[in-house]
Amino acid sequence: MNVYVIDDHPLMREAVVMLLRRMRPGANVVELDRMGGIESAVKQHGQPDLITLDLKLPDTTGASGVHELKKRFPETPLAVLSASPASDAEEQCIDAGADIYIEKSSGALEIGNALRALLSADGQFEELTPTDNKLSKRQKQLIVMLDRGLSNREIADELGISEHTVKVHLWRLFRRLGVKSRTQTIHYARTHGLLGS
Repeated sequence: MNVYVIDDHPLMREAVVMLLRRMRPGANVVELDRMGGIESAVKQHGQPDLITLDLKLPDTTGASGVHELKKRFPETPLAVLSASPASDAEEQCIDAGADIYIEKSSGALEIGNALRALLSADGQFEELTPTDNKLSKRQKQLIVMLDRGLSNREIADELGISEHTVKVHLWRLFRRLGVKSRTQTIHYARTHGLLGS
């Protein structure tokens, strides 16, 4: 498994690398301090199975890095790790194709949990065939809340969990159903009888 950590801040990069090595001891963690090095790194180490990306790099700013990576590696899960508050950049990053947006100020535990969820349970990111009976109780709850039009913050408050955890649950729900957005989730749920009548 190849995990690429792209961050020009040495301390932050080392912290993320340590977290990932603890979670996946056998993983090959590739460190880059800018986007420009990715071509030669892929030639040397192989395709990434997960990418974590800082938004402000010497050779890219904002969601442009997300766009570029998603164009090259459309199937690779991408976590944005940014010093900017989610309210500033999260939406553009998710729209550009990022799977999750994590604020660097979240702390190691929160960052670790979010990355673990990307790497987790469903194995090596196989696409799952959508089957309703595989939805967890929490995922069914989320569908109902999405149908009510609740924001991530409102869902977090109602469930007593953090917004990051909500995002991770949503990300896994989208993967489970094979959808890309809240709207598609609600449409899927309606057409497959997951919302009752």
